[in-house]
Amino acid sequence: MTDYGHDLLFGSFITPAAAGARQAVELAVTTDRSGLDLVTFQDHPYQAALLDTSTLLAYVAARTEHVHISANVTSFPLRPPAVLARAAASLDILSGGRFELGIGSGAFWDGIAAMGSRRLTAGEAVEALREGITVIRELWDTDTRGGVRHHGRFYELDGAKRGPRPAHDIAVWVGAYKPRMLALTGALGDGWLPSIEYLPRGADSLPEMNARIDEAAASAGRSPSAVRRLMNFLGAEISPTSRGLLNGPLTAWPEQIAGLALDHGISAFIIGGDDVTTIERFGAEVAPAARELVARERGR
Repeated sequence: MTDYGHDLLFGSFITPAAAGARQAVELAVTTDRSGLDLVTFQDHPYQAALLDTSTLLAYVAARTEHVHISANVTSFPLRPPAVLARAAASLDILSGGRFELGIGSGAFWDGIAAMGSRRLTAGEAVEALREGITVIRELWDTDTRGGVRHHGRFYELDGAKRGPRPAHDIAVWVGAYKPRMLALTGALGDGWLPSIEYLPRGADSLPEMNARIDEAAASAGRSPSAVRRLMNFLGAEISPTSRGLLNGPLTAWPEQIAGLALDHGISAFIIGGDDVTTIERFGAEVAPAARELVARERGR
């Protein structure tokens, strides 16, 4: 049993369909008005049927007041780290400190290559992301004097000016499944952001995957609790019959969430489905009940 002690967060995973652009924005506004904490969008720039996620995030930031926003997760090979750092800091300033950086090493390499980025092996993609996170954090570090100089295998910066300084400490949440990416998450990430449907054995995979993150964090001189554990539930649905985690009667969701928080350290629960009623009830009924259950057990 592992409880890293983080406060619980709740959010939505909204499809950024170009044909349903108005719906995507309104679902984000619903998320905000429902008292949830996060609104997120997938980022696949090679998919012409989807809106550009960076543009959508900026628009949604202007339409919302409280909710934090993030890509889930940024397609890093198509977002150069120095430019991404400036864009992230800018949106964080404009939104009043409500931007978080979900990021991944890349998937669907045919599409990535078709958009003009070089094709990398799995190992190269991990190392490129490792370099990129270093570059991003260097550019956010405005307390250090002088420009950023980075001479790596994948990225070269020769005196790039630092800044702008983000309005708050932007969290870097890494989408990871394989051992090397889990190790990178433990060494460098502020959070781990996978989807329950893509874990090899669903929730049964969590002890092993958490252990890999924890070991890498310890090896890097960090506390495992420095890495928040987030989770997407893409198939979240209210229905009379239970068909899995966050898929069934709503009355069962708070206990399922409390179990994942207390037994596996998951502290952020992000639902897909693009359904207004589910989002509203998730904020009004599930989130308060789950927080109460976890607080009660932690109090013991």
